[in-house]
Amino acid sequence: MKRRTFDKLVSFVGLGFAALLLIFGGLLNFGAGFANDSVQSQLENQNIAFPIEAGLPSETKDQLLKWAGKQVINGEMARDYSDLYIWEHMKASATAVMGQPATYSEVSSAYLAAQRSGGTDTAQLQKLSDLRDTLFMGNTLRGMLLEAYAFGTMGVIAGYAAIASFAGGLLFLLLGIAGLMHIRRTPEDATI
Repeated sequence: MKRRTFDKLVSFVGLGFAALLLIFGGLLNFGAGFANDSVQSQLENQNIAFPIEAGLPSETKDQLLKWAGKQVINGEMARDYSDLYIWEHMKASATAVMGQPATYSEVSSAYLAAQRSGGTDTAQLQKLSDLRDTLFMGNTLRGMLLEAYAFGTMGVIAGYAAIASFAGGLLFLLLGIAGLMHIRRTPEDATI
């Protein structure tokens, strides 16, 4: 095989890879922007904000101080609000009624059992009912916020992948151009 033919083949394959990687980079960049913009706009519409320092739970106050008084607008903030703010309040509410942290399922079972038995006083039954509602709403909000965190994280990953794809595309473009320039310096009769 002639060297010039081989150089042309390798150069055009490199340019093809460059085009493909640049297209992938553009699509990944679009995906990253879409995910991040969607998460931000949806969270802004919810108007969820961290309380000022005095309102933060004592167990997670150190981790939440960076967000004190700020509106939740990105995935990381949504995760922290869910796991470090709501979760702590849910545990505290359950401990106040049940004597220990409890899940929605456990509280719901206790409520239904107390309701069926008929022997529980109405004040305790009302406390269990209120706790059940609180834990249900807390779990629902946590689920939505953690979904925003997941999509925000996918957006960040897509952004990094876009950068890597653009860098790879640029590298193959430069190598393809260098290969085409090398063809002119290769003798006609050179072979591999």
